[in-house]
Amino acid sequence: MAVSANRYASHLAVRSRIAAKRWSRRSAFLLGGVLVGAVAIGMAYAADLAQAGFLRAIERLPWIGFVITPLGFGVATLLARNVFPNSQGSGIPQAIAALHIEDQEKRAPLVSLRVGIGKIIVMTLGLLCGASTGREGPTVQVGAAIMFAIGRFSPYRQGGFLLAGAAAGVAAAFNTPLAGIVFGIEEMSRSFEARTSGLIIGAVIAAGLTSLAVVGDYSYFGTAIATLPLGKAWIAVLVCAVVGGLAGGLFIRIVTLFARGIPGAVGRAINNYPVAFAMLCGLGVAICGLNGDHSIYGTGYEQARAIVHGEKALDYWFGPLKFLATTFSAISGIPGGVFSPSLSVGAGIASALSVVFDHVPLGSLALIGMVSYLAGVVQAPITSFVIVSEMTNDHAMVIPLMAAALIANAASKFLAREGLYHALARNYLPQRTTPSAPSDSKLSAQA
Repeated sequence: MAVSANRYASHLAVRSRIAAKRWSRRSAFLLGGVLVGAVAIGMAYAADLAQAGFLRAIERLPWIGFVITPLGFGVATLLARNVFPNSQGSGIPQAIAALHIEDQEKRAPLVSLRVGIGKIIVMTLGLLCGASTGREGPTVQVGAAIMFAIGRFSPYRQGGFLLAGAAAGVAAAFNTPLAGIVFGIEEMSRSFEARTSGLIIGAVIAAGLTSLAVVGDYSYFGTAIATLPLGKAWIAVLVCAVVGGLAGGLFIRIVTLFARGIPGAVGRAINNYPVAFAMLCGLGVAICGLNGDHSIYGTGYEQARAIVHGEKALDYWFGPLKFLATTFSAISGIPGGVFSPSLSVGAGIASALSVVFDHVPLGSLALIGMVSYLAGVVQAPITSFVIVSEMTNDHAMVIPLMAAALIANAASKFLAREGLYHALARNYLPQRTTPSAPSDSKLSAQA
Protein backbone atom coordinates (compact mmCIF):
# COMPACT_ATOMS: atom_id res chain seq x y z
CA MET A 1 0.00 0.00 0.00
CA ALA A 2 2.80 2.36 0.95
CA VAL A 3 4.62 1.50 -2.29
CA SER A 4 1.53 2.35 -4.36
CA ALA A 5 1.12 5.66 -2.52
CA ASN A 6 4.77 6.55 -3.17
CA ARG A 7 4.40 5.71 -6.85
CA TYR A 8 1.27 7.84 -7.07
CA ALA A 9 3.00 10.75 -5.35
CA SER A 10 5.99 10.40 -7.67
CA HIS A 11 3.68 10.33 -10.69
CA LEU A 12 1.91 13.50 -9.50
CA ALA A 13 5.26 15.22 -8.95
CA VAL A 14 6.39 14.37 -12.50
CA ARG A 15 3.11 15.59 -13.99
CA SER A 16 3.35 18.77 -11.93
CA ARG A 17 6.86 19.47 -13.21
CA ILE A 18 5.77 18.86 -16.83
CA ALA A 19 2.79 21.20 -16.40
CA ALA A 20 5.00 23.88 -14.87
CA LYS A 21 7.43 23.62 -17.78
CA ARG A 22 4.60 23.89 -20.28
CA TRP A 23 3.19 27.02 -18.66
CA SER A 24 6.68 28.47 -18.42
CA ARG A 25 7.12 27.94 -22.14
CA ARG A 26 3.72 29.42 -22.99
CA SER A 27 4.34 32.44 -20.77
CA ALA A 28 7.69 33.03 -22.44
CA PHE A 29 6.11 33.04 -25.89
CA LEU A 30 3.31 35.38 -24.82
CA LEU A 31 5.72 37.75 -23.08
CA GLY A 32 7.91 37.75 -26.19
CA GLY A 33 4.91 38.54 -28.38
CA VAL A 34 3.98 41.54 -26.23
CA LEU A 35 7.55 42.85 -26.29
CA VAL A 36 7.86 42.37 -30.06
CA GLY A 37 4.59 44.22 -30.60
CA ALA A 38 5.68 47.13 -28.41
CA VAL A 39 9.10 47.41 -30.07
CA ALA A 40 7.53 47.20 -33.56
CA ILE A 41 5.29 50.16 -32.71
CA GLY A 42 8.32 52.12 -31.51
CA MET A 43 10.21 51.30 -34.69
CA ALA A 44 7.25 52.47 -36.78
CA TYR A 45 7.11 55.81 -35.00
CA ALA A 46 10.88 56.28 -35.24
CA ALA A 47 10.85 55.44 -38.95
CA ASP A 48 8.01 57.86 -39.65
CA LEU A 49 9.69 60.68 -37.77
CA ALA A 50 13.02 60.07 -39.50
CA GLN A 51 11.48 60.02 -42.96
CA ALA A 52 9.39 63.12 -42.27
CA GLY A 53 12.48 64.96 -41.03
CA PHE A 54 14.41 64.18 -44.20
CA LEU A 55 11.53 65.20 -46.46
CA ARG A 56 11.20 68.55 -44.67
CA ALA A 57 14.90 69.19 -45.20
CA ILE A 58 14.77 68.20 -48.86
CA GLU A 59 11.77 70.46 -49.52
CA ARG A 60 13.65 73.48 -48.19
CA LEU A 61 16.98 72.66 -49.81
CA PRO A 62 16.51 70.19 -52.71
CA TRP A 63 20.26 69.84 -53.28
CA ILE A 64 20.94 68.83 -49.68
CA GLY A 65 20.27 65.21 -50.59
CA PHE A 66 23.58 65.12 -52.47
CA VAL A 67 25.28 65.79 -49.13
CA ILE A 68 23.11 64.12 -46.50
CA THR A 69 22.36 60.88 -48.33
CA PRO A 70 25.94 59.84 -49.28
CA LEU A 71 27.31 60.86 -45.87
CA GLY A 72 24.46 59.06 -44.10
CA PHE A 73 25.07 55.90 -46.11
CA GLY A 74 28.76 56.03 -45.21
CA VAL A 75 28.11 56.48 -41.47
CA ALA A 76 25.42 53.78 -41.47
CA THR A 77 27.74 51.29 -43.18
CA LEU A 78 30.56 52.12 -40.76
CA LEU A 79 28.27 51.50 -37.78
CA ALA A 80 26.78 48.34 -39.26
CA ARG A 81 30.19 46.81 -39.98
CA ASN A 82 32.25 47.92 -36.99
CA VAL A 83 29.83 48.59 -34.12
CA PHE A 84 26.81 46.38 -34.88
CA PRO A 85 28.06 43.55 -37.12
CA ASN A 86 25.37 41.34 -38.72
CA SER A 87 22.87 44.22 -38.68
CA GLN A 88 23.31 44.90 -42.40
CA GLY A 89 20.48 44.68 -44.88
CA SER A 90 16.95 43.50 -44.20
CA GLY A 91 17.70 41.23 -41.25
CA ILE A 92 15.42 38.46 -42.47
CA PRO A 93 18.34 36.48 -43.98
CA GLN A 94 20.09 36.58 -40.61
CA ALA A 95 16.95 35.32 -38.88
CA ILE A 96 16.59 32.50 -41.43
CA ALA A 97 20.23 31.52 -41.02
CA ALA A 98 19.92 31.56 -37.22
CA LEU A 99 16.91 29.27 -37.45
CA HIS A 100 18.98 26.72 -39.36
CA ILE A 101 21.99 26.85 -37.05
CA GLU A 102 21.54 24.38 -34.20
CA ASP A 103 24.35 25.66 -31.93
CA GLN A 104 22.98 28.38 -29.64
CA GLU A 105 26.33 30.17 -29.37
CA LYS A 106 26.72 30.28 -33.14
CA ARG A 107 23.21 31.68 -33.47
CA ALA A 108 23.87 34.49 -31.02
CA PRO A 109 25.90 36.82 -33.28
CA LEU A 110 23.02 36.91 -35.77
CA VAL A 111 20.12 37.56 -33.40
CA SER A 112 21.61 39.04 -30.23
CA LEU A 113 20.03 42.01 -28.46
CA ARG A 114 23.09 44.06 -29.44
CA VAL A 115 22.33 43.37 -33.10
CA GLY A 116 18.66 44.18 -32.52
CA ILE A 117 19.42 47.52 -30.88
CA GLY A 118 21.91 48.37 -33.61
CA LYS A 119 19.34 47.45 -36.23
CA ILE A 120 16.87 49.97 -34.86
CA ILE A 121 19.44 52.75 -34.54
CA VAL A 122 21.10 52.39 -37.94
CA MET A 123 17.85 51.65 -39.81
CA THR A 124 16.42 54.91 -38.45
CA LEU A 125 19.60 56.73 -39.48
CA GLY A 126 19.23 55.38 -43.01
CA LEU A 127 15.67 56.71 -43.32
CA LEU A 128 16.79 60.01 -41.82
CA CYS A 129 19.22 60.25 -44.75
CA GLY A 130 16.71 59.33 -47.46
CA ALA A 131 17.48 55.63 -47.99
CA SER A 132 14.90 53.68 -50.00
CA THR A 133 14.38 51.12 -47.27
CA GLY A 134 11.65 49.92 -44.92
CA ARG A 135 11.37 48.96 -41.28
CA GLU A 136 9.30 45.77 -41.62
CA GLY A 137 12.21 43.44 -42.48
CA PRO A 138 14.33 44.81 -39.62
CA THR A 139 11.37 44.21 -37.30
CA VAL A 140 11.69 40.50 -38.10
CA GLN A 141 15.33 40.38 -36.99
CA VAL A 142 14.57 42.48 -33.90
CA GLY A 143 11.64 40.19 -33.07
CA ALA A 144 13.89 37.15 -33.45
CA ALA A 145 16.49 38.82 -31.20
CA ILE A 146 13.91 39.46 -28.47
CA MET A 147 12.64 35.89 -28.56
CA PHE A 148 16.18 34.51 -28.68
CA ALA A 149 17.03 36.46 -25.53
CA ILE A 150 13.93 35.10 -23.77
CA GLY A 151 14.78 31.60 -24.97
CA ARG A 152 18.13 31.79 -23.21
CA PHE A 153 16.33 31.95 -19.87
CA SER A 154 13.95 29.13 -20.72
CA PRO A 155 14.66 25.43 -20.42
CA TYR A 156 13.18 25.09 -23.92
CA ARG A 157 15.85 26.63 -26.11
CA GLN A 158 14.57 25.95 -29.58
CA GLY A 159 14.09 27.31 -33.05
CA GLY A 160 10.44 27.88 -32.22
CA PHE A 161 11.43 31.03 -30.30
CA LEU A 162 13.13 32.47 -33.37
CA LEU A 163 10.25 31.46 -35.61
CA ALA A 164 7.72 33.04 -33.27
CA GLY A 165 9.75 36.25 -33.03
CA ALA A 166 9.96 36.57 -36.80
CA ALA A 167 6.25 35.84 -37.29
CA ALA A 168 5.27 38.27 -34.55
CA GLY A 169 7.53 40.89 -36.12
CA VAL A 170 5.68 40.72 -39.45
CA ALA A 171 2.29 40.63 -37.73
CA ALA A 172 3.05 43.71 -35.63
CA ALA A 173 4.82 45.66 -38.38
CA PHE A 174 1.94 45.40 -40.88
CA ASN A 175 -0.90 44.71 -38.40
CA THR A 176 -1.46 41.48 -40.34
CA PRO A 177 -1.62 38.48 -37.96
CA LEU A 178 -2.52 35.96 -40.67
CA ALA A 179 0.37 37.13 -42.83
CA GLY A 180 2.68 36.78 -39.84
CA ILE A 181 1.74 33.14 -39.40
CA VAL A 182 1.98 32.39 -43.12
CA PHE A 183 5.36 34.16 -43.29
CA GLY A 184 6.65 32.03 -40.45
CA ILE A 185 5.56 28.82 -42.17
CA GLU A 186 6.33 29.58 -45.83
CA GLU A 187 9.33 31.88 -45.72
CA MET A 188 11.11 31.29 -42.42
CA SER A 189 10.79 27.57 -41.71
CA ARG A 190 9.23 26.26 -44.95
CA SER A 191 7.55 23.58 -42.86
CA PHE A 192 4.64 23.22 -40.44
CA GLU A 193 5.31 21.70 -37.05
CA ALA A 194 2.23 20.96 -34.99
CA ARG A 195 3.82 21.04 -31.55
CA THR A 196 5.13 24.60 -31.90
CA SER A 197 2.34 26.03 -34.05
CA GLY A 198 0.12 26.90 -31.08
CA LEU A 199 2.95 28.72 -29.33
CA ILE A 200 3.82 30.68 -32.46
CA ILE A 201 0.19 31.67 -32.96
CA GLY A 202 0.07 32.73 -29.31
CA ALA A 203 3.07 35.01 -29.81
CA VAL A 204 1.47 36.51 -32.93
CA ILE A 205 -1.78 37.13 -31.03
CA ALA A 206 0.12 38.81 -28.19
CA ALA A 207 2.01 41.05 -30.63
CA GLY A 208 -1.21 41.88 -32.49
CA LEU A 209 -3.10 42.73 -29.29
CA THR A 210 -0.27 44.99 -28.18
CA SER A 211 -0.41 46.86 -31.49
CA LEU A 212 -4.21 47.01 -31.29
CA ALA A 213 -4.10 48.42 -27.76
CA VAL A 214 -1.63 51.18 -28.67
CA VAL A 215 -2.51 52.27 -32.22
CA GLY A 216 -6.01 50.80 -32.62
CA ASP A 217 -7.54 48.67 -35.36
CA TYR A 218 -6.28 49.75 -38.76
CA SER A 219 -5.37 48.43 -42.19
CA TYR A 220 -1.82 49.19 -43.32
CA PHE A 221 -2.94 50.79 -46.58
CA GLY A 222 -6.47 51.54 -45.42
CA THR A 223 -9.55 49.62 -46.54
CA ALA A 224 -9.63 49.18 -50.31
CA ILE A 225 -12.71 48.33 -52.39
CA ALA A 226 -10.96 47.26 -55.58
CA THR A 227 -12.53 44.64 -57.83
CA LEU A 228 -11.55 42.94 -61.07
CA PRO A 229 -14.45 41.79 -63.29
CA LEU A 230 -14.10 38.66 -65.38
CA GLY A 231 -13.15 39.27 -68.99
CA LYS A 232 -10.38 41.15 -70.75
CA ALA A 233 -9.37 42.86 -67.50
CA TRP A 234 -7.71 39.58 -66.50
CA ILE A 235 -5.13 40.08 -69.23
CA ALA A 236 -3.70 42.72 -66.90
CA VAL A 237 -3.13 40.02 -64.27
CA LEU A 238 -0.96 38.01 -66.65
CA VAL A 239 1.03 40.96 -68.00
CA CYS A 240 1.52 42.65 -64.63
CA ALA A 241 2.50 39.38 -62.97
CA VAL A 242 5.11 38.56 -65.63
CA VAL A 243 6.60 42.07 -65.57
CA GLY A 244 6.61 42.21 -61.77
CA GLY A 245 8.03 38.72 -61.41
CA LEU A 246 10.85 39.35 -63.88
CA ALA A 247 11.66 42.66 -62.19
CA GLY A 248 11.75 40.89 -58.82
CA GLY A 249 14.04 38.19 -60.22
CA LEU A 250 16.35 40.87 -61.61
CA PHE A 251 16.48 42.53 -58.20
CA ILE A 252 17.48 39.21 -56.62
CA ARG A 253 20.26 38.68 -59.16
CA ILE A 254 21.74 42.14 -58.62
CA VAL A 255 21.60 42.12 -54.82
CA THR A 256 22.96 38.58 -54.44
CA LEU A 257 25.75 39.31 -56.92
CA PHE A 258 27.00 42.18 -54.78
CA ALA A 259 26.40 40.28 -51.53
CA ARG A 260 28.56 37.34 -52.63
CA GLY A 261 31.21 39.54 -54.17
CA ILE A 262 31.81 40.72 -57.71
CA PRO A 263 34.86 39.02 -59.23
CA GLY A 264 37.85 41.02 -60.39
CA ALA A 265 39.22 44.43 -59.55
CA VAL A 266 35.79 46.00 -59.00
CA GLY A 267 34.89 43.40 -56.41
CA ARG A 268 38.20 43.85 -54.60
CA ALA A 269 37.71 47.63 -54.55
CA ILE A 270 34.23 47.29 -53.05
CA ASN A 271 35.52 44.84 -50.44
CA ASN A 272 38.48 47.07 -49.52
CA TYR A 273 36.49 50.32 -49.41
CA PRO A 274 32.96 49.43 -48.28
CA VAL A 275 32.23 52.85 -46.79
CA ALA A 276 33.24 54.64 -49.98
CA PHE A 277 31.09 52.23 -52.00
CA ALA A 278 28.13 52.86 -49.70
CA MET A 279 28.57 56.61 -50.22
CA LEU A 280 28.50 56.08 -53.99
CA CYS A 281 25.28 54.14 -53.56
CA GLY A 282 23.91 57.01 -51.50
CA LEU A 283 24.82 59.37 -54.33
CA GLY A 284 22.90 57.10 -56.71
CA VAL A 285 19.83 57.31 -54.45
CA ALA A 286 20.15 61.11 -54.35
CA ILE A 287 20.26 61.27 -58.17
CA CYS A 288 17.14 59.09 -58.34
CA GLY A 289 15.48 61.27 -55.74
CA LEU A 290 16.18 64.48 -57.61
CA ASN A 291 14.86 63.06 -60.88
CA GLY A 292 11.86 61.60 -59.11
CA ASP A 293 10.77 64.86 -57.52
CA HIS A 294 11.75 63.53 -54.06
CA SER A 295 9.03 60.85 -54.07
CA ILE A 296 11.72 58.18 -54.50
CA TYR A 297 13.18 58.63 -51.02
CA GLY A 298 12.08 56.57 -48.04
CA THR A 299 9.67 53.65 -47.85
CA GLY A 300 7.34 54.77 -50.66
CA TYR A 301 4.33 54.14 -48.42
CA GLU A 302 2.45 57.36 -49.27
CA GLN A 303 2.89 56.88 -53.03
CA ALA A 304 1.74 53.25 -52.91
CA ARG A 305 -1.25 54.15 -50.75
CA ALA A 306 -2.34 56.86 -53.19
CA ILE A 307 -2.27 54.40 -56.10
CA VAL A 308 -4.09 51.68 -54.15
CA HIS A 309 -6.95 54.05 -53.40
CA GLY A 310 -7.08 55.21 -57.01
CA GLU A 311 -6.30 58.80 -56.07
CA LYS A 312 -3.86 59.30 -58.92
CA ALA A 313 -1.52 57.41 -61.22
CA LEU A 314 2.12 58.29 -60.67
CA ASP A 315 4.38 59.27 -63.53
CA TYR A 316 5.73 56.33 -65.52
CA TRP A 317 9.24 56.89 -64.16
CA PHE A 318 8.32 56.31 -60.50
CA GLY A 319 8.52 52.49 -60.66
CA PRO A 320 11.90 52.29 -62.46
CA LEU A 321 13.48 55.01 -60.30
CA LYS A 322 12.18 53.47 -57.10
CA PHE A 323 13.59 50.13 -58.28
CA LEU A 324 17.02 51.74 -58.80
CA ALA A 325 16.96 53.60 -55.48
CA THR A 326 15.97 50.42 -53.61
CA THR A 327 18.70 48.47 -55.40
CA PHE A 328 21.33 51.08 -54.48
CA SER A 329 20.14 50.99 -50.86
CA ALA A 330 20.18 47.17 -50.75
CA ILE A 331 23.65 46.66 -52.23
CA SER A 332 25.17 49.41 -50.06
CA GLY A 333 24.92 47.18 -46.99
CA ILE A 334 23.10 49.65 -44.76
CA PRO A 335 20.45 48.19 -42.42
CA GLY A 336 16.98 48.46 -43.90
CA GLY A 337 14.25 46.28 -45.32
CA VAL A 338 12.82 45.84 -48.81
CA PHE A 339 9.20 44.98 -47.96
CA SER A 340 7.73 48.50 -48.16
CA PRO A 341 9.92 49.64 -51.07
CA SER A 342 8.95 46.45 -52.94
CA LEU A 343 5.28 47.25 -52.50
CA SER A 344 5.83 50.78 -53.81
CA VAL A 345 7.87 49.49 -56.78
CA GLY A 346 5.05 47.10 -57.61
CA ALA A 347 2.50 49.90 -57.34
CA GLY A 348 4.71 52.03 -59.60
CA ILE A 349 4.89 49.26 -62.21
CA ALA A 350 1.11 48.97 -62.11
CA SER A 351 0.75 52.73 -62.43
CA ALA A 352 2.88 52.71 -65.59
CA LEU A 353 0.88 49.81 -67.03
CA SER A 354 -2.36 51.72 -66.40
CA VAL A 355 -1.66 53.58 -69.63
CA VAL A 356 -2.13 50.29 -71.49
CA PHE A 357 -4.87 48.86 -69.26
CA ASP A 358 -6.93 52.01 -68.88
CA HIS A 359 -10.09 49.89 -68.61
CA VAL A 360 -8.85 48.28 -65.37
CA PRO A 361 -9.48 50.18 -62.10
CA LEU A 362 -6.23 51.75 -60.90
CA GLY A 363 -6.62 50.39 -57.36
CA SER A 364 -7.07 46.83 -58.64
CA LEU A 365 -4.05 47.13 -60.92
CA ALA A 366 -1.99 48.51 -58.03
CA LEU A 367 -2.77 45.52 -55.80
CA ILE A 368 -1.84 43.12 -58.60
CA GLY A 369 1.43 44.98 -59.19
CA MET A 370 2.32 44.96 -55.49
CA VAL A 371 1.70 41.24 -55.12
CA SER A 372 3.54 40.48 -58.36
CA TYR A 373 6.74 42.34 -57.55
CA LEU A 374 6.78 41.20 -53.91
CA ALA A 375 6.28 37.58 -54.98
CA GLY A 376 9.06 38.04 -57.53
CA VAL A 377 11.47 39.27 -54.85
CA VAL A 378 10.75 36.85 -52.01
CA GLN A 379 9.43 33.91 -54.10
CA ALA A 380 6.88 33.20 -51.38
CA PRO A 381 3.58 33.49 -53.27
CA ILE A 382 1.24 32.64 -50.40
CA THR A 383 2.82 35.20 -48.08
CA SER A 384 2.68 37.80 -50.86
CA PHE A 385 -1.02 37.62 -51.63
CA VAL A 386 -2.04 37.10 -47.99
CA ILE A 387 -0.09 40.12 -46.78
CA VAL A 388 -1.45 42.45 -49.49
CA SER A 389 -5.01 41.18 -49.04
CA GLU A 390 -4.84 41.60 -45.28
CA MET A 391 -3.19 45.02 -45.29
CA THR A 392 -5.94 46.40 -47.56
CA ASN A 393 -8.83 44.38 -46.09
CA ASP A 394 -9.96 43.69 -49.66
CA HIS A 395 -11.39 40.19 -50.04
CA ALA A 396 -12.86 40.72 -53.50
CA MET A 397 -9.36 40.64 -55.03
CA VAL A 398 -8.14 37.42 -53.40
CA ILE A 399 -8.46 35.20 -56.50
CA PRO A 400 -6.71 37.66 -58.90
CA LEU A 401 -3.97 38.21 -56.33
CA MET A 402 -3.46 34.46 -55.92
CA ALA A 403 -3.10 34.06 -59.68
CA ALA A 404 -0.72 37.03 -59.92
CA ALA A 405 1.46 35.68 -57.10
CA LEU A 406 1.81 32.24 -58.68
CA ILE A 407 2.59 33.63 -62.14
CA ALA A 408 5.08 36.17 -60.78
CA ASN A 409 6.80 33.50 -58.71
CA ALA A 410 7.26 31.34 -61.82
CA ALA A 411 8.51 34.31 -63.86
CA SER A 412 11.01 35.26 -61.16
CA LYS A 413 12.51 31.77 -61.18
CA PHE A 414 13.59 32.29 -64.79
CA LEU A 415 16.18 34.75 -63.45
CA ALA A 416 16.79 33.52 -59.89
CA ARG A 417 16.61 30.01 -58.48
CA GLU A 418 15.53 31.06 -54.99
CA GLY A 419 14.03 34.05 -53.21
CA LEU A 420 16.08 36.97 -51.99
CA TYR A 421 16.07 36.14 -48.29
CA HIS A 422 17.08 32.50 -48.62
CA ALA A 423 19.73 33.38 -51.19
CA LEU A 424 21.26 35.95 -48.84
CA ALA A 425 20.95 33.63 -45.83
CA ARG A 426 23.69 31.47 -47.38
CA ASN A 427 26.21 34.19 -46.50
CA TYR A 428 25.47 33.79 -42.79
CA LEU A 429 25.55 30.00 -42.60
CA PRO A 430 28.69 28.04 -41.74
CA GLN A 431 30.49 27.14 -44.98
CA ARG A 432 27.58 28.83 -46.78
CA THR A 433 25.45 25.72 -46.76
CA THR A 434 22.07 25.88 -48.42
CA PRO A 435 19.30 26.76 -45.95
CA SER A 436 16.73 24.00 -45.75
CA ALA A 437 13.66 23.57 -43.62
CA PRO A 438 14.39 22.16 -40.17
CA SER A 439 13.05 18.66 -39.85
CA ASP A 440 9.99 18.04 -37.72
CA SER A 441 12.02 15.75 -35.51
CA LYS A 442 14.52 18.51 -34.74
CA LEU A 443 11.83 21.05 -33.95
CA SER A 444 10.00 18.51 -31.87
CA ALA A 445 13.14 17.70 -29.92
CA GLN A 446 13.87 21.38 -29.42
CA ALA A 447 10.28 22.03 -28.34
